[in-house]
Amino acid sequence: MIINVTIADIWRPDEKSQAYLYDITLMFCGSVFIALSAWLAIGWPVPFTMQTFAVLMIGALFGARRATMTVMLYLIEGAIGLPVFSHGQGGIAVFFGQTGGYLIGFVVAAYITGSLAQRGWDRRFITTALAMLIGNIFIYAFGILRLTMLLGFDSALKTGLYPFIVGAVIKIILAAGLLPSVWNIIANSGLMNNSK
Repeated sequence: MIINVTIADIWRPDEKSQAYLYDITLMFCGSVFIALSAWLAIGWPVPFTMQTFAVLMIGALFGARRATMTVMLYLIEGAIGLPVFSHGQGGIAVFFGQTGGYLIGFVVAAYITGSLAQRGWDRRFITTALAMLIGNIFIYAFGILRLTMLLGFDSALKTGLYPFIVGAVIKIILAAGLLPSVWNIIANSGLMNNSK
């Protein structure tokens, strides 16, 4: 097993300037993916979106450094006012609102999920599911912490955790089935032999 290699690393060019352009392109596309996943928002004040799935998948696909920078780019885009957050919101005020904690949790979750992927956790169903679960725990921990400051602990759980448990489990199962399948395709195609 090749460790410290994510799926994105397999196609990363060796030449330095091309590798830099590759990373920038991945980060930009990743930030757009998170924004698109945020626009599929149902509910209020903490909506159901596909953001957690997008962030955790980017972590697993990109690795810790690129994934963290991708999420930070997404947050900067939102902070300067681009409508990239749920319900088309943008601006610095969103960070101080009821979803602000989740946004900060995205950074931590991307780093942790990316680090675990670099250790090969994205190669098997069980370890992928566990990596996604750990990432989700950090997202919800930061989200609930912020909601507790605004609403109190019991209301924070009722508003920002309980309604999302089933959706989180479905996303984890989806990712845990998808990522190892991609690795199997890569291994069978012979690309693993040429990876870094």
